[in-house]
Amino acid sequence: MATPVLVYDGDCGFCTRSVRLAEKLPLRARIVPWQEADLTALRTTEQRARHEVLWVDEAGRVSGGSDAVAALLRHCGFPWSLPGAVLSLPVLRGIARLGYRWVADNRHRLPGSTPACALPADQRPGA
Repeated sequence: MATPVLVYDGDCGFCTRSVRLAEKLPLRARIVPWQEADLTALRTTEQRARHEVLWVDEAGRVSGGSDAVAALLRHCGFPWSLPGAVLSLPVLRGIARLGYRWVADNRHRLPGSTPACALPADQRPGA
């Protein structure tokens, strides 16, 4: 794979708003909602894509959740690579994963959310 891919939930307003922020970074990656992605070609599953944001690097390795956010930031170069490296440190990785899971589980309560964010994954549009 020549270009990394960021896969997100296109039905979630909070996720879409977060991706719009990521697009402002010096990011050379294809950004695609999982609902439009060829998940098999990206070596992942719909179940995983519904659960967390995914980063598929140039070698086809798939990272999810806070690990995907860290990989995205590292890919952006300095100064963005610094917080990406910090999030990847073993001592902070567990905390970052807990923080990501809290945000993902509560995204329907956060700014930019839409009613679809509050629905169980199997009931969202496109399910």
